[in-house]
Amino acid sequence: MKTDVLIAGCGCAGLYCALQLPEETQILILAKGDVTQSDSFLAQGGICMLRDESDYAGYYEDTMRAGHYENNPASVEVMIRSSQDTIQDLMQYGVSFHREADGSLSFTREGGHSAKRILFHEDMTGKEITEKLLSAARGRKNITIREHCAMTDIICDGNLCCGAVVRDGSGALSVIYAKDTVFACGGIGGLYRHSTNYRQLTGDGVAIALAHGIAVEHINYVQIHPTTLYSEQADERSFLISESVRGEGAVLYNAKKERFVDELLPRDVLTEKIHEQMEKDHMPYVWLSMEHIPREEIKGHFPNIVEHCRKKGYDVFCECIPVVPAQHYFMGGIQVDLSGRTSMKRLYAVGETACNGVHGKNRLASNSLLESLVFAKRAAKAIAKSPAGRLKEDIKPDLEPYRNEAALAERYKNNILKEIARFNS
Repeated sequence: MKTDVLIAGCGCAGLYCALQLPEETQILILAKGDVTQSDSFLAQGGICMLRDESDYAGYYEDTMRAGHYENNPASVEVMIRSSQDTIQDLMQYGVSFHREADGSLSFTREGGHSAKRILFHEDMTGKEITEKLLSAARGRKNITIREHCAMTDIICDGNLCCGAVVRDGSGALSVIYAKDTVFACGGIGGLYRHSTNYRQLTGDGVAIALAHGIAVEHINYVQIHPTTLYSEQADERSFLISESVRGEGAVLYNAKKERFVDELLPRDVLTEKIHEQMEKDHMPYVWLSMEHIPREEIKGHFPNIVEHCRKKGYDVFCECIPVVPAQHYFMGGIQVDLSGRTSMKRLYAVGETACNGVHGKNRLASNSLLESLVFAKRAAKAIAKSPAGRLKEDIKPDLEPYRNEAALAERYKNNILKEIARFNS
């Protein structure tokens, strides 16, 4: 197969990147599983937006402080300054955000934020955004989406990316030639026993980058979310209890039902406090109570969380729920510039796969969707402005090394974990 632009990943970053490319550009998007099996669909809390200039300094400082001041200042500025334009784009695609009685946009607050600047759609903001982007992409004649089609490697001519080797749902291997390739394949949660991520998100883009000597950055910066619903089933994806729940007034209790921490601390700090309390209590979880949030607010803002907890046997209106930290987000990744360019020509990376330095050592709540979209659009603009590439169909990769899918997956996993361990040491 051949295409102008190949995008590996069907989350909000990949979809938005495709939609921002010229309509005469032929685009092929690969989804490793179903199109709905991206972490973008799971984002509960919301998406940040700079409300007005008076909040710029506060928003900037909150992002830097959460990232332990290891953030790239230029990336943070670009993200914040681009937020209003991004939200306008989303609303043009039909994204519906919660509004006040007078019709104005509603804003909420989450841990690490000094002000309310987060837009939301109930507790399924990511789903609302990604569904609307997916609908728009499906309506474009120049965009093709292939589900159950996983990228196993890229094909190169020296330091030039020329496309990818892919495996479809039947296990058949094929080569896709592309003038430009974009990695938008998510994080590394599938490598962990307890994670809020889909199991199939195993850092494929990062593993391929490591195999080809493409620069990576901060790949040991892995965020743990403080509050996921505790489950004794080890193979079950951890269900996230959104930061917004604590932002609206939920409190954390120890085994004696005593409050033990400021619930709006940055995620890494709060996670540490919860782990300390679990050790003191000799318990595998702590308690989260929504007793201080009005019943109607819980029903209107967090219906998905309420329903999931009900299915698991908990009534959030009448009792505490057990919560435990779990792997959640990957701040590191493939090193990119402010337009998503990697160290390999004609290869871009966006979303959780990429590291442009916005998040530093720890991501501020609800910056993930915004960061993914802002830099996906910038990557699309860079691709559109770059001199026309050409298809290099004369490169014929040997497919034999990719036939053993399990062995390849294990090798990629080990390479990532070894590199994380090397950075940590």
